[in-house]
Amino acid sequence: MCPPHPVPLDPSADSLALIDPRRVAVVVPAWNEAGKIGDVVRKVPRRYAGTVIVVDDCSSDGTDAEARAAGAESVLRHGVNRGVGAGIRSGLFEARRLGLEYAAILSGDDQHEPEELPRILAPLFAGEADLVQGSRWLPGGATPGIPPDRRWLTRIYPWLFRLASGFPITDGTNGMRAFRLSLLDDPRIQLSQDWLDRYELEPYLLMQAIRARYRVREAPVTVRYHTRGTTKIRLLQDGWRLVRPLLYLRLGLRH
Repeated sequence: MCPPHPVPLDPSADSLALIDPRRVAVVVPAWNEAGKIGDVVRKVPRRYAGTVIVVDDCSSDGTDAEARAAGAESVLRHGVNRGVGAGIRSGLFEARRLGLEYAAILSGDDQHEPEELPRILAPLFAGEADLVQGSRWLPGGATPGIPPDRRWLTRIYPWLFRLASGFPITDGTNGMRAFRLSLLDDPRIQLSQDWLDRYELEPYLLMQAIRARYRVREAPVTVRYHTRGTTKIRLLQDGWRLVRPLLYLRLGLRH
């Protein structure tokens, strides 16, 4: 498979003018992100996204109240902790229920720069892509504060993804992405499966979009590593959760 055409670092004024915020939801999964989630919500540029949906995955620190106070249009709360995949799924299904056409996903820990949303939205509105995956490793991307272990892990994973999919991805674990919500109507993309509740959902969605021959592109984005609390990923347990969708789909063990 040939590499996708690169997404420009800075969308043109004409591309920006195509983005209709009334059709865009930003979905933010969050678990115990008080002190950060409010900043994430407030940073979302409403000229590009008119609806912010925060999914509180049974936090114990008032994450949901902070999200509401910051201006999120919709705050959903899980009664039990289910995982980041379940949080993303709940937010996407809510966006569909509200009649929105596009969804962008940001992490709830303030890792991403919401001002960079046009980089992943513009190709969708221009009709050039169906899903745009953020990449910290493309020219124009950035990783301020990245620890050495995260650097090599996020470099190794794309190689595994390429082996499984044949697609020349540069960043398979970046949580910032945007896509047409109509992809969820495709029977080949079944997000409701229970085994996707945690970190499995994101690589599953990307892999299935590629396998279904949707137009997938990457765009450079920033992933900021704070001095503490940047990620809740556990190396071995969650590393397997990121890898197993590649293995299962490649071997036909799941669909």
